[in-house]
Amino acid sequence: MSSDNLGGVVVTGAARGIGLAIAESSAKKGYGVVIADLDDTEGPKAAAKIEEAGGRAIFCKTDVSDRASVAAAIGACEDAFGFLHAIVNNAGFNRPQPFLETTEDNWNQIMAVNGMGVMIGIQEAAKAMIAKGHKGKIVSTASMAGRTGFGDFAPYCASKAAVISLTQAAARSLAEHGITVNAFGPGVVVTELWDKLDSDLMDMGATSKPGEAIENFSAGITLGRASTPQDIAGTVDFLISPASDYMTGQCLMIDGGMIMQ
Repeated sequence: MSSDNLGGVVVTGAARGIGLAIAESSAKKGYGVVIADLDDTEGPKAAAKIEEAGGRAIFCKTDVSDRASVAAAIGACEDAFGFLHAIVNNAGFNRPQPFLETTEDNWNQIMAVNGMGVMIGIQEAAKAMIAKGHKGKIVSTASMAGRTGFGDFAPYCASKAAVISLTQAAARSLAEHGITVNAFGPGVVVTELWDKLDSDLMDMGATSKPGEAIENFSAGITLGRASTPQDIAGTVDFLISPASDYMTGQCLMIDGGMIMQ
């Protein structure tokens, strides 16, 4: 199969971190890639980086909590690359608060992106795939936090558990169309998200020095180190490839052995 007919992959939250690593790896496999991100400074740079490396990529400013915005990104993918082969619902964020002080606003903001954003992404991708008769791939970013709770991250944990449940519900609903729906659960990944968490936890008084948060969380990793975004990309390559055609409704943990199932 030539790279000309592999179609496109929409990766949300792909301006940096895990999303960018996934987008870069997908482009190397021959897919056209849509960098779907709110950041209209770093997003175009990410697309340009992929193009400079010989891949095909476009940027589309995308708010995953807005259905029209997500539909527009998928439409841009179809216009640029012929059809939507896969979506990776990766956009997400965390804003820690102590459990007893967690607010409704904190819950609503996190769930709007990490929960509802994934539901919208699954729905809009599936509609596009069904319309084209393409047996595509839907992949979403869960987390080890979707399998175990952390007191200072309660809404985030709930949102990632929601990703796993949405994955299972969609897998059942879309199987008749030949569309597979899976998720993956990173553990501690060295990205800008952790830099922000480190600062937030220090401000809360949960930690006392820079780097303490990721050091504490990494202490329980069986493989002895935190992961990089590149450690995650290979699993997503598998999930959007024909090699995973008989897998659906699953959440693959990529956490170095923190959560053993």
